[in-house]
Amino acid sequence: MTRWILAIDRVVINAVWFLAAVLLAAVACLGLYQVLIRFVLNQPSPWTEEAIGRLLIWMVMLGVAVAFRQGALVSVDVLLRLSRGGLRRALRLVVLAGSLFFLGVIAWVGFDLAWRIRFQTFAALPISISWAYLALPVGASFSMLAVIAHYLDPIHRELESQQ
Repeated sequence: MTRWILAIDRVVINAVWFLAAVLLAAVACLGLYQVLIRFVLNQPSPWTEEAIGRLLIWMVMLGVAVAFRQGALVSVDVLLRLSRGGLRRALRLVVLAGSLFFLGVIAWVGFDLAWRIRFQTFAALPISISWAYLALPVGASFSMLAVIAHYLDPIHRELESQQ
């Protein structure tokens, strides 16, 4: 079972990472387009601002899953380093349960919000606002998979911080 979860995780997280990178490139291109149109041609483009905001939401929610998989978000490093054996396993289990609960709440609330506002559209874009809110349950679902995979197969690389 663990091998299946980790195999699915590897494919999904790589795809999510790639999609988040594509969204970052799209945001950069739209930002450049918006600056050129606004300041060079003196013609503001209202739809690009809305598109950038919504793409950033999706990019962040997808990127959170990658960060969870790498163990970069919930940091109890000091406690884990000082603990051994059963205490360490218990701490890891508490982090897993807390993360899954938190992500479950985000997924539930995000889906509920997306469902409630499904008939509203953006001011400058003819699409439903619920597409932006769907980033919450989708990102939280990918993050749940990443949290479980990290629990089963933790990446033990230290996150370097330069001071």
